[in-house]
Amino acid sequence: MANERIKPVDLPEPRYEYGADDHVFVELAEAMSFTANFKAMAITQQVAERDIEGVVENCPANASYMLRIDPEVIHPDDLIAELRELEAELDLEEYEWETRLIDVPVLFQDPWTHETLMEFRDRHQDADSTDLEYSARINGYDSVEAFLDAFVGAPHMVTMVGFVPGLPWCFQMVPRSEQLEVPKYVEPRTDTPSRAVGFGGAFSVIYPVQGAGGYQLYGRTPIEVLDVDQSLPDFGDSMVFPNPGDILNYRRIDRETYDEIREQVEAGTYEYTYERVRFSPEEFFESPHEYNERLTEVIE
Repeated sequence: MANERIKPVDLPEPRYEYGADDHVFVELAEAMSFTANFKAMAITQQVAERDIEGVVENCPANASYMLRIDPEVIHPDDLIAELRELEAELDLEEYEWETRLIDVPVLFQDPWTHETLMEFRDRHQDADSTDLEYSARINGYDSVEAFLDAFVGAPHMVTMVGFVPGLPWCFQMVPRSEQLEVPKYVEPRTDTPSRAVGFGGAFSVIYPVQGAGGYQLYGRTPIEVLDVDQSLPDFGDSMVFPNPGDILNYRRIDRETYDEIREQVEAGTYEYTYERVRFSPEEFFESPHEYNERLTEVIE
């Protein structure tokens, strides 16, 4: 595979807006890109490090970010002035952050998501194919196996968490020419198994709870991304495990391994496999495939 360089995107001037009396919203770009997302990540990290008085919540998104404030402590205009200063000082070529490379075992073509996707074929673009067969075909792959090789062939970065509590949105760390893309269902499903691994647009997700959904369904992971009771060892600090900036490495497993891991989760003893790494946007842009190989080898 050619080691194509990723060219950073030229972003427009940020758009600063009020969100009622207690939020400041900043749009960095109208479209998702690595550049926009990395900048959102870097600025919100810097906001957290500065511990700006009056900022009570800090939420990066795909190409924007939002801060919740206490208006009795800080005026939105004063915060925006500091954000403008921070944005002007930031150089992504020199910025790095500490993050986690997380192993995510997945049973692809599992019985639970298969049953669900077959139940809702009338809401799909192609009633005669499974979600994986459809995704492989429209992305130019000859088989489901070849498509899955591409899906797990490079890690996926968590670009934001939201829509429903604990749902990680993940963008695969590959050049634009290699990105997989699929549409959502024509009409959303009324049911999706918890822990289902789905894909829509260019984003992979892990559904934290059972409920409605519209992304193509590929498999199911035995591990939790949301633990409301915080009973599992890795959820002591937060009921949500994946954070923006984390890197997920999806890994194929068989049914026996799935059941073994699920048994540990249900017994409350399972612990995530992950390594702390430093992420460098500059090194990633320069040589994404080589950089991904260096990253992932620490947990393989």
